[in-house]
Amino acid sequence: VQLQASGGGLVQPGGSVRLSCAASGRALRTYNMAWFRQAPGKEREFVARIGRSGGTTYNTDSVTGRFTLSRDNAKNTVYLQMNSLTPEDTAVYYCAATSVVGVSMNPQQYFYWGQGTQVTVSS
Repeated sequence: VQLQASGGGLVQPGGSVRLSCAASGRALRTYNMAWFRQAPGKEREFVARIGRSGGTTYNTDSVTGRFTLSRDNAKNTVYLQMNSLTPEDTAVYYCAATSVVGVSMNPQQYFYWGQGTQVTVSS
Protein backbone atom coordinates (compact mmCIF):
# COMPACT_ATOMS: atom_id res chain seq x y z
CA VAL A 1 0.00 0.00 0.00
CA GLN A 2 1.18 3.54 -0.76
CA LEU A 3 0.26 6.39 1.56
CA GLN A 4 0.00 10.07 0.69
CA ALA A 5 -0.29 12.57 3.53
CA SER A 6 -1.57 16.08 2.98
CA GLY A 7 -3.17 19.03 4.72
CA GLY A 8 -0.34 20.54 6.70
CA GLY A 9 0.67 24.16 6.74
CA LEU A 10 1.07 27.22 8.91
CA VAL A 11 -1.57 27.59 11.60
CA GLN A 12 -1.99 30.17 14.33
CA PRO A 13 -2.05 29.06 17.96
CA GLY A 14 -5.56 27.96 18.87
CA GLY A 15 -6.33 27.15 15.27
CA SER A 16 -7.31 23.93 13.56
CA VAL A 17 -6.15 21.84 10.67
CA ARG A 18 -7.21 18.55 9.16
CA LEU A 19 -4.64 16.13 7.83
CA SER A 20 -5.53 13.47 5.29
CA CYS A 21 -3.82 10.22 4.45
CA ALA A 22 -4.91 8.65 1.19
CA ALA A 23 -4.04 5.06 0.42
CA SER A 24 -3.53 3.41 -2.93
CA GLY A 25 -2.56 -0.01 -4.06
CA ARG A 26 -4.59 -1.87 -1.49
CA ALA A 27 -7.78 -1.32 0.47
CA LEU A 28 -7.24 0.77 3.56
CA ARG A 29 -9.79 -1.27 5.51
CA THR A 30 -7.29 -4.12 5.82
CA TYR A 31 -4.91 -2.02 7.92
CA ASN A 32 -4.68 -0.46 11.31
CA MET A 33 -3.68 3.14 10.73
CA ALA A 34 -1.78 5.65 12.82
CA TRP A 35 -0.31 9.12 12.84
CA PHE A 36 3.08 9.91 14.27
CA ARG A 37 4.90 13.20 14.45
CA GLN A 38 8.49 14.27 14.68
CA ALA A 39 9.70 17.65 15.81
CA PRO A 40 13.24 18.85 15.08
CA GLY A 41 15.75 17.15 17.34
CA LYS A 42 13.16 14.81 18.82
CA GLU A 43 12.21 11.20 18.32
CA ARG A 44 9.16 10.19 16.35
CA GLU A 45 6.15 10.32 18.64
CA PHE A 46 2.89 8.40 18.51
CA VAL A 47 -0.13 10.66 18.03
CA ALA A 48 -3.15 8.47 17.41
CA ARG A 49 -4.20 5.14 16.03
CA ILE A 50 -7.39 3.77 14.51
CA GLY A 51 -8.16 0.09 14.11
CA ARG A 52 -9.88 -1.68 11.28
CA SER A 53 -13.20 -1.52 13.12
CA GLY A 54 -12.80 2.17 13.95
CA GLY A 55 -11.61 1.96 17.53
CA THR A 56 -9.21 4.78 18.39
CA THR A 57 -6.28 5.30 20.73
CA TYR A 58 -4.66 8.63 21.43
CA ASN A 59 -1.50 9.85 23.01
CA THR A 60 -3.08 10.80 26.31
CA ASP A 61 -0.16 13.01 27.33
CA SER A 62 -0.49 15.44 24.53
CA VAL A 63 -3.46 15.19 22.19
CA THR A 64 -6.51 13.64 23.86
CA GLY A 65 -9.46 15.95 23.64
CA ARG A 66 -7.92 18.06 20.89
CA PHE A 67 -7.29 15.59 18.08
CA THR A 68 -9.78 13.27 16.42
CA LEU A 69 -8.82 10.44 14.14
CA SER A 70 -11.31 8.95 11.72
CA ARG A 71 -11.34 6.78 8.65
CA ASP A 72 -13.44 6.58 5.51
CA ASN A 73 -12.82 3.18 4.01
CA ALA A 74 -14.94 4.00 0.98
CA LYS A 75 -12.55 6.84 0.16
CA ASN A 76 -9.50 4.88 1.28
CA THR A 77 -8.56 7.79 3.51
CA VAL A 78 -7.94 8.54 7.16
CA TYR A 79 -8.28 11.97 8.67
CA LEU A 80 -6.66 13.63 11.65
CA GLN A 81 -8.62 16.65 12.85
CA MET A 82 -6.42 18.79 15.07
CA ASN A 83 -7.95 21.56 17.17
CA SER A 84 -6.64 24.00 19.77
CA LEU A 85 -3.18 23.78 18.30
CA THR A 86 -0.17 25.04 20.23
CA PRO A 87 3.43 25.66 19.14
CA GLU A 88 4.29 22.33 20.80
CA ASP A 89 2.29 20.61 18.04
CA THR A 90 4.73 21.84 15.42
CA ALA A 91 6.21 18.81 13.69
CA VAL A 92 6.23 16.73 10.57
CA TYR A 93 3.22 14.45 10.73
CA TYR A 94 3.42 10.98 9.24
CA CYS A 95 0.65 8.52 8.57
CA ALA A 96 1.44 4.85 8.79
CA ALA A 97 -0.21 1.50 8.23
CA THR A 98 0.23 -1.92 9.72
CA SER A 99 -1.35 -5.34 9.50
CA VAL A 100 -0.11 -6.22 12.98
CA VAL A 101 -3.02 -7.26 15.14
CA GLY A 102 -3.76 -5.22 18.23
CA VAL A 103 -3.07 -1.71 19.42
CA SER A 104 0.44 -0.54 18.70
CA MET A 105 2.06 2.80 19.43
CA ASN A 106 5.47 1.59 18.35
CA PRO A 107 6.57 3.03 15.01
CA GLN A 108 8.67 -0.05 14.37
CA GLN A 109 5.48 -2.09 14.03
CA TYR A 110 4.23 0.08 11.17
CA PHE A 111 5.57 -1.06 7.84
CA TYR A 112 4.07 1.47 5.45
CA TRP A 113 4.64 5.19 5.74
CA GLY A 114 3.52 8.31 4.01
CA GLN A 115 6.00 11.04 3.13
CA GLY A 116 5.06 13.37 5.98
CA THR A 117 3.37 16.74 6.04
CA GLN A 118 4.66 19.75 7.95
CA VAL A 119 2.45 21.43 10.51
CA THR A 120 3.77 24.68 11.93
CA VAL A 121 1.90 26.43 14.71
CA SER A 122 3.03 30.00 15.03
CA SER A 123 1.69 33.52 15.20
